Amino acid sequence: MSKAYNNLVERFQKIYRLQHLGSIAGWDQAANMPPGGNNARSAALAELNTLLHQLQTDQAMGQWLQEADKDVTDKDTRRSLAEMTLEYQKANIIPDDLVRAQTLTSNQCEHAWRTQRADNDWTGFAKNLQEVVNLSRQEATIRAEHTGTSAYNALLELYEPGVNTQALDTLFGDLKTWLPGYIQQAKDKQASRKTIQPTGTFSQENQKALGLDVMKLLGFDFDHGRLDVSTHPFCGGVNEDVRMTTRYSEDNFVEALMGTIHETGHARYNQNLPKDNPELPISFYRSMGIHEGQSLFFEMQLGRSSEFLSLIQPLIVKHLCNGKEAPFASLDNLEKIYTEVRPGFIRVDADEITYPAHIILRYEIERDLIEGNIEVNDIPDLWQQKMKDYLGLDVAGDHKNGCMQDIHWPMGAFGYFPSYTLGAMTAAQLFAAQKKAMPDINDQIRQGNLTPIFDWLKENIWSQGRRYSTNDLMTRATGEPLNANYFQEHLKQRYL
Repeated sequence: MSKAYNNLVERFQKIYRLQHLGSIAGWDQAANMPPGGNNARSAALAELNTLLHQLQTDQAMGQWLQEADKDVTDKDTRRSLAEMTLEYQKANIIPDDLVRAQTLTSNQCEHAWRTQRADNDWTGFAKNLQEVVNLSRQEATIRAEHTGTSAYNALLELYEPGVNTQALDTLFGDLKTWLPGYIQQAKDKQASRKTIQPTGTFSQENQKALGLDVMKLLGFDFDHGRLDVSTHPFCGGVNEDVRMTTRYSEDNFVEALMGTIHETGHARYNQNLPKDNPELPISFYRSMGIHEGQSLFFEMQLGRSSEFLSLIQPLIVKHLCNGKEAPFASLDNLEKIYTEVRPGFIRVDADEITYPAHIILRYEIERDLIEGNIEVNDIPDLWQQKMKDYLGLDVAGDHKNGCMQDIHWPMGAFGYFPSYTLGAMTAAQLFAAQKKAMPDINDQIRQGNLTPIFDWLKENIWSQGRRYSTNDLMTRATGEPLNANYFQEHLKQRYL
């Protein structure tokens, strides 16, 4: 192997190890850190991120990439080199001071958001969010100038390589032609059925015990990960040490359980990425759409199926009903709870059919915000109008359950939201391919034999890292590029 390529490997190993420390510090900030520690933690993370940026962009990296490009001939190594080059180019166009400012500002905004959201304090939140938006626009402008694209497309590329607003506008435009009809049909079909809502107090301790048992069933490796609590559920850490969080409501276990299953999908992907040279970009996850595809495969395709619910129903009775059958915990009722179509305010609690409407709403707002077509103070009215148009809901004045509900904008993650609907499409297409490969898959799930499902995902998606583009990865796994047909058919079969 060329000396230049070996130098690059050593540099990416160093970067990965420092990122490991940063990710654990970020997890601790969300799950454990006392509120008074945020300023010091933000300053420490800003220092670390600036140091990482300097390691990613120093002149030696550029020289090694040029030399390695001349020396390396092996196909797999050249593929690895291409991903290294991409990481270098993405980092090299952003100045150190912007990296530092973004870390400090987003940390301040996200930390304040935790209490501002609870207090419905839009005025206080908007002031902080404006600073995050200003810096995100700066980054978008710099990236757009270097890549010859629009500001929002430049940020979208960070999460979904190869996807642009033209493709999303077409996709979401198509969704909007049939989604409202599906929502209404599903509501009409379910109008006469009786669903028993959970009653009682479900302690956080009991819900966590249930979640841990379900995670075991889903193959989570507890030697390389753990479950904690945070304001907004997430999956972080590194592949060798995955940190998952969820949030609990003691009067209803429904959302926390599916939230845990969702994050377990993310975690299984992380834990099964390539083991050889995990610190190299070729071993990273393919895109956020593919990542959300794993979590939504676990939560929606698998988790809400009658076969999987039959598997976990005894665990729900064991942990939440003192081992005694309860009407709300019957299998028939659990199936109704987890397939109920009811437009609601909160994205993470949304059913499968209404969920894309939440994403389209956010996409349209953040796209126009980054492009400068709207300003931060326009968000509440736009949110209110789009909630009325897409879901028939009135959220006027309720910012807590409206435009302040998500963590993504306070963190500066503009361009992320489309990944959820791309992920829903991915999940449906992967499950359809599995059904073709394993015609008895539903019986296997009912019997608790989930290993073939996970082995298939590991072979076709998880272990591939970034070896292939999204479309090539999906074509190899399913026989065709990612498309919305399987998602639409899945919704039709399950709900209509």
